[in-house]
Amino acid sequence: MVVLFAATGYMGWQASKVTISYEFAKAIPTDNPKFVEYTDFKKQFGEDGSVLVVGVQTDKFFDQQHFTQYKQLLADIKNIKAVEAIVGVPAAINLIKNDSSEKLEPRPIFTDSLLSKALLDTAKAQFENLVFYQRLLYNPSSKAYLAGITINKEILKSKARVKVVADIVAAVARYEKLTNVPTYVSGLPLIRTQVADRIEHEMRYFLLGSLGLAVITLLLFFRSFSSTAISLVVVIMGVVWSMGTLQLLGYKISLLTALIPPLIIVIGIPNCIYFLNKYHMAWQNQRTNANVTTGTEVNPAISVAKKNALLEMVSKMGIVTLFCNIAAAIGFAVFALTKSDLLREFGAVAGINIMVLFVISFIFIPAVLSFLAPPKDRHTKYLRNRFLENVLVKIETWVLHNKGKVLGFTGLLIVFSFVGILKIKSVGFIVDDLPKQDKIYTDLKWFEKNFGGVMPLEIVIDTKKKNGLTSNLKTIEKIDEFAAFIAADSSFAKPLSLVEGLKFVKQAYYDGDSTQYTAPNEFDMAFISPYLRMKGGAAENSFTKLVKTFMDSTRQKARISLSMADIGTVRLPKMLDSLKKKSAEIFDTSYNVLFTGSSITYLEGSRFIIQGLKESILWAFLLIALCMLILFRSLRILLCSIVPNLIPLVVTAGLMGWAGVPLKPSTVIVFSIALGIAIDITIRFLVNYKQELPAHNGDVTATTVSTIRHTGISIIYTSLVLVAGFIIFVFSSFGGTMALGWLTSFTLLVATFTNLVFLPVMLIALMGKRKK
Repeated sequence: MVVLFAATGYMGWQASKVTISYEFAKAIPTDNPKFVEYTDFKKQFGEDGSVLVVGVQTDKFFDQQHFTQYKQLLADIKNIKAVEAIVGVPAAINLIKNDSSEKLEPRPIFTDSLLSKALLDTAKAQFENLVFYQRLLYNPSSKAYLAGITINKEILKSKARVKVVADIVAAVARYEKLTNVPTYVSGLPLIRTQVADRIEHEMRYFLLGSLGLAVITLLLFFRSFSSTAISLVVVIMGVVWSMGTLQLLGYKISLLTALIPPLIIVIGIPNCIYFLNKYHMAWQNQRTNANVTTGTEVNPAISVAKKNALLEMVSKMGIVTLFCNIAAAIGFAVFALTKSDLLREFGAVAGINIMVLFVISFIFIPAVLSFLAPPKDRHTKYLRNRFLENVLVKIETWVLHNKGKVLGFTGLLIVFSFVGILKIKSVGFIVDDLPKQDKIYTDLKWFEKNFGGVMPLEIVIDTKKKNGLTSNLKTIEKIDEFAAFIAADSSFAKPLSLVEGLKFVKQAYYDGDSTQYTAPNEFDMAFISPYLRMKGGAAENSFTKLVKTFMDSTRQKARISLSMADIGTVRLPKMLDSLKKKSAEIFDTSYNVLFTGSSITYLEGSRFIIQGLKESILWAFLLIALCMLILFRSLRILLCSIVPNLIPLVVTAGLMGWAGVPLKPSTVIVFSIALGIAIDITIRFLVNYKQELPAHNGDVTATTVSTIRHTGISIIYTSLVLVAGFIIFVFSSFGGTMALGWLTSFTLLVATFTNLVFLPVMLIALMGKRKK
């Protein structure tokens, strides 16, 4: 125990150093072609998900007082550390043609000298005449205005991003309170940061909630503070080891790994219940056999009875708990076989620590019990629970006299479930785990309505030769045609490319005539070319940088950058297919068109995770079946063990279809978790059956009834503890975690029915004629 506590102390020190992951592209492996393309894109053009957007909606935007307050908001945000640039209405520039020098001079539209309403109205008219800014910085039809805030990409990968985003949100909140103008904030930096922050907070609440429910359940179960304390110490040590393992393996807390501590609790508590339950049953038998009714532990008969009870607990429950934990560990560890870092980390840490949990339980519980006094009558009173005894008697009746009804009901349930499975849809959204009334969700929908969306999509046009963009004007025309096709779809924001910059220049050359905001032809370029060499200090630099971000240094590749709505994993592939088809019509084989960006990697990641989870469930079944075969050495018992655990998964899948719960990464994981935990009930039942069989001279029916009586109470109590542990997830603010809570709880309840009712019927049917 000293060694165990010392090791736990070391793991606690490691756990104190674990941090939250702010990387959201880990769902797919680094050698995946989509990930490689995305990485290459970022090396050439920079990050695509580093812009946070702030939107306001008011018809008084250009009133003097309000415009001054809005300028101050952007100035306050610009002063926040890690904010690199802001693009907004107050910072908008215009290009002024200087005929004498044949140069275009970039000039701010809204200067600090705009003191009168008349000057501000003039600047407003000039701004609204520039087509370049329409649907980019403002929506003329809805009076909505947007500012884009670029945050340092290194800060976005660190914990410092939390403070940066919080400071921006605070500045926006002060502005909103001051002006009473509706304000909206979105963008991947905000979504990722606030989601990660909620994960951290929810992990704490779920830990406390799971522990609290465990304490209540254990106290009601055992009516013993010592038994409750033993169980709590075991699961707390398990949680400490799980967080320490995260740090030792170099992993961080993610949406998946944040589930491990609560899972350790709901898996560890049954270990404790079964050990203590066996100890209490063995103590009662030993005390009865020794005819000891009163006395203290110093009484030799009591001391021997207690020692024998402990020995029986260890000998009977040690191997059972070992195989139960192996089966549960397999259910999670198979994720480590996938190529997804997100799943691999979750599987490795969960699998390792479930086995660590067995070691902790096996060392700690018997050792502590050896120091404590034998249980009193009130501590074992639960073994004589009249209500549960009546339930078990009814179960025996169903098993012995209503086999046909049990099989018929199960068959109807399976048919009903298969119909539901046909209704399941596989779809995922970047923010679909958030409630529809959540501000992150509602703000995102506002940007989708007014500006097309904020999810980055990047298109790279490769001319396959150096200076291919500037040597052939037809390339510019093709890019403009493709951008016009994209702009016609309301699911996209205004596409930005090199062509938009050239259109801006052409309008400026023709003295701001908005009808001239078109792609320049060869005739236009003959006159415009000299004016492309701009001057104007900081304004020149900002405009030049803007243009350069849309082509590489060799002028071989052009970039079309756009934002899109969060349309989901069903519509996105169809939309991409439409874009690819159109690009193939416009660009011949001398071009290469690449689609990438965060939206593409998210789609690929969702596909990869779902496929990985499906494969993991298959591997889990095969490996668990192998363990059962090794444990029982009987194909018939193997069949009896697998079928009762397949049925709950089928029923849960059917329920998802009937309830309209889509198949996505956060819901597919339910099946692996439920399988890993539900098989625990089966193993305990069948091991008890195997241990009881010799005592009943190989009589299968008598052994099955005895097993129901001996394991029924502990199975029911354990299932209630597990359900209580998982039901806490229902209070999550993430839809996927919420679904995980109630779906897993439902699966465990069905597993309890199949293992206490259907499994005994199968045993009698398959094993009844064989007596060994």
